Amino acid sequence: MNKVLIIIRRELLNRIGKKSFIILTVLMPFIFAAVIFVPLWLASFKDGDQKQVVIVDRTGLYAPLFRSNERFAFSVAPQITDSMRQAETDIDAVLYFSGDLSVNPKAAVIYSREEVPFELTEYVNSQLGRFLQRQRLSHYQLDHVDINKLLADANTDFSIQTFKWDEHGNEVLSDANAAALAGMVLVLFIYMFILSYGGMVMQSVMEEKTNRIVEIMVSSVRPFQLMIGKMVGIALAGFVQLIVWGLMLSVIMLIAGVAFGVNVGLSGMPDSAALTAGAAPAAPSELDAIMTPLLNLPLLEMGLMFVLYFIGAYLLYASFFAAVGASVNEQEDSSQFMSPVIILLIFGLYAAIYGIQNPDGPLCFWASLFPLTSPIVMMARIPFGVPLWQEVLSLALLFLSVAFMVWAAGKIYRVGILMYGKKPSFKEMIRWIRYK
Repeated sequence: MNKVLIIIRRELLNRIGKKSFIILTVLMPFIFAAVIFVPLWLASFKDGDQKQVVIVDRTGLYAPLFRSNERFAFSVAPQITDSMRQAETDIDAVLYFSGDLSVNPKAAVIYSREEVPFELTEYVNSQLGRFLQRQRLSHYQLDHVDINKLLADANTDFSIQTFKWDEHGNEVLSDANAAALAGMVLVLFIYMFILSYGGMVMQSVMEEKTNRIVEIMVSSVRPFQLMIGKMVGIALAGFVQLIVWGLMLSVIMLIAGVAFGVNVGLSGMPDSAALTAGAAPAAPSELDAIMTPLLNLPLLEMGLMFVLYFIGAYLLYASFFAAVGASVNEQEDSSQFMSPVIILLIFGLYAAIYGIQNPDGPLCFWASLFPLTSPIVMMARIPFGVPLWQEVLSLALLFLSVAFMVWAAGKIYRVGILMYGKKPSFKEMIRWIRYK
């Protein structure tokens, strides 16, 4: 055991002492926060230039609908001229009406030398839609005031809130979007950790094998102890990185939230008793509307299951990666073994995405029991609620597979780590497992 601890300590210090590890650990939270907040910050800036739009209306019906605003300056022309098509012109777009839209719905066209701005298309559609509504309602012999009042009364804003009954029959505010968001965050954490740190295990084994360092190490420690020490040491380095990321990201997001003027309180949480009595709840802030359903998720269950599936997934795949790293001599030789694993991981990711839409469907059910995909798929299902027997069965199958994979990887590692100059195959690796 002391030898394993020495190997774990060596791998851990070797990883966290690298400049690349330190730089990535420090920069990643800032990059992640920038991905979230920079687009929001940039979206707050509007293009100061007013777009010049010329209207050519052969019907005379639609040009009066469009009035200049801070974004678009509209002008009317009798026809489209060659000068409008030239690159030197100041005209940004031409809105052309060839006929009556009530007769020909495709009679409106926007011409531009560049891609037509979405904002312009949306504005034109909105103005024309309201006009055509009034035009059709006028056939019912209603005066103009009645039509406007009718349209105003017909537009009703409403939202449907969803609640779940817990085991005590109490109402708990729920949101499928919040469950989907939480599930996908956990799925991506497991997926990325498997690929990143499982790959590190394989790379570390290959480096020591290539540099012949392992020949010295196995003279004082058993190959199985060396493999376990590597796997645990690299996993601990990953946990250190995740903890630092979590702490830094929490501080950065809090500071950025204050800078953007986001209220981090939960004062907007609706009172279910008031809702039952028919009282209208106060409108929550945007962050409150997101955080309240998230806090009502089964966080304790999600946290416990995440830790168990996280450990199981890492041990399962890291042991396989260690076996592959010990078997091959060159990075290129590992592709034949890695391709099936990558395909399985991608399949699990797609099954998890599908599981958000149908968490109890047959695909997600069986994929959440299959050990090679269960850590990914089950984490997408748990926020929506999974029967306890399915969780227990899935974990039992996962850790039985982990026990077998670690045992098999140890057998392969023992033989492959000292074998050079030969490209192994799956058949060869199976024969190594049978060695006593």
